[in-house]
Amino acid sequence: VDSLDPEKLLQCPYDKNHQIRACRFPYHLTKCRKNHPDIANKLATCPFNARHQVPRAEISHHISRCDDKSCIEQDVVNQTRNLGQETLAESTWQCPPCDEDWDKDLWEQTSTPFVWGRANFSGNNSSASNIVTEHKSNLASGMRVPKSLPYVLPWKNSKLGN
Repeated sequence: VDSLDPEKLLQCPYDKNHQIRACRFPYHLTKCRKNHPDIANKLATCPFNARHQVPRAEISHHISRCDDKSCIEQDVVNQTRNLGQETLAESTWQCPPCDEDWDKDLWEQTSTPFVWGRANFSGNNSSASNIVTEHKSNLASGMRVPKSLPYVLPWKNSKLGN
C-alpha cells in the first residue's frame, strides 16, 4: 500500500540529491535522463516497470526478482484462461439479410442524375438541357466588367499631374 502512495518520495537514479514525489517520478525520469546522458547509458530500464532504472550489469538479476513481474505474470495467466474460455463458446451471430439492390435502384431511377454546371430539365432531352449555365454577376443592370484594364489607372494620372 505504501508503494502506491502518490506523495511518497523516491530517489532519482540519475542524481542522488533529487527526491521526487511518486506521482511526478515518470516525468522527472524523462527530464533527468536527458540532462545526464552519461549516467543514462550505464542504466537499463526494467521491462516490468519503467520506473526501475538498474545498472546494466545487474538487469538480469533485477528481472528475476522484480516485484512487478508477478503482476505481469498474473495478467498473462488471466489472459490465457480467458482465451481458453472464448474458444469454447461458439458465436451464434449471423449477418442480417440485406434488402438493398443498388443495381435495381439504378435502373428504376426516374430523374436524371445531377451534373454540376448543366441545366436539369427533369428528363427533357432537348439541346437546352446540355447548355452550361452562365455565371450571374452582382453588378447593377447597365454595368459590365471591363474586358481589360487600362495601361495607366485614372488615379495614377491625377497623382502625376500634382
